[in-house]
Amino acid sequence: MKIAVAGMGYVGMSLATLLAQRNEVRALDISTERVRLINSKKSPIADKIINEYLSDKELNLTATIDESEAFAEAKFVIVATPTDYDPNKNFFDTSSVESVIEKVTSCAPNAIAVVKSTVPVGFSESMYKNGFTRVLFSPEFLREGNALYDNLYPSRIIIGIPSGDTTLNEAAHEFAECLRQAALSEHVPTLIMGSTEAEAVKLFSNTYLAMRVAFFNELDSYAEVRGLNTKQIIEGVGYDSRIGSHYNNPSFGYGGYCLPKDTKQLLANYQNVPNNIVESVVKANTTRKDFIVERILSKNPKIVGIYRLTMKTGSDNFRQSSIQGIMKRIKAKGIEVIIFEPELKENSFYNSKVVNDLMYFKQYADIIVANRYHNDLTDVMDKVYTRDLFYRD
Repeated sequence: MKIAVAGMGYVGMSLATLLAQRNEVRALDISTERVRLINSKKSPIADKIINEYLSDKELNLTATIDESEAFAEAKFVIVATPTDYDPNKNFFDTSSVESVIEKVTSCAPNAIAVVKSTVPVGFSESMYKNGFTRVLFSPEFLREGNALYDNLYPSRIIIGIPSGDTTLNEAAHEFAECLRQAALSEHVPTLIMGSTEAEAVKLFSNTYLAMRVAFFNELDSYAEVRGLNTKQIIEGVGYDSRIGSHYNNPSFGYGGYCLPKDTKQLLANYQNVPNNIVESVVKANTTRKDFIVERILSKNPKIVGIYRLTMKTGSDNFRQSSIQGIMKRIKAKGIEVIIFEPELKENSFYNSKVVNDLMYFKQYADIIVANRYHNDLTDVMDKVYTRDLFYRD
């Protein structure tokens, strides 16, 4: 089967790699550098398994910047372009998704567009009512740095169909079967539902994860103020099988591509619907960052070193990383900030000096702030401020 994938971020690149095992896949991206890397069998994103598959597996995968070339004769076009949250509109900016769907309709009118980008609840129905009738929505549930793994061993496969359109049932089942066949899990729960319900599944899933992050961060804040051992409390709580010992490592707040924007979008969708928890999850992330900064400033540092800007261990993504919120708050107090970030080639970041000589960085900073601990810091632990208690994501 011929499949096109538009957008070579975490979602698109992992799906293109996954499906190219059994199908002819054309990867589309606006970046010529990303296209060059893919055609050289190198991943443009940080994902160990994607790199292994590109170098070791026989994949039928080519990349292009040409939309017509990518979409030609494709049965499915997966849309995996970014949808950043627009704080002015209080909604996701879905313009890139809409643009791809429009181009698919004109270039390959027989193709089915499968939206993998995160969208507001009701987006697919609105596209359908505007005449774009060959559109499915399929939420992704991926972790940065482990995106292909999560596609190979999916927790579930969900395909959403616009309400009342039975003509897309066959296509929905066929696409679900494509994902199932490419996975390594033998039994994958598969749900075919309304597209609006599928959109809600995505936002509620990520908001629950954000709520869990916020909960354990607030537990940590309480323990730190009261002088208690956070790790012992979390371990004791986690042995309850209803709670579990996962997704419980304190941090500076949830960040990355998904959780910050998805929680805000879900809250926006709650307009005229009573709620307390969803609004509190959004506010809790700000409260946590404010608390962390207070603890850092209580040590009266003159120079604060920020160790890594990435969202989490194993990621190359800076976008919406929680440590950036910490850094900006510290700078607002007039305190000098220096940054150690090997992924940055520039000499400065938001007007702060980038110091990629690790020894100099450790000597120069009065306190080193690390959202996630690394062995690089073992010799200066007396300087390090982190809430990474389990030394894992």
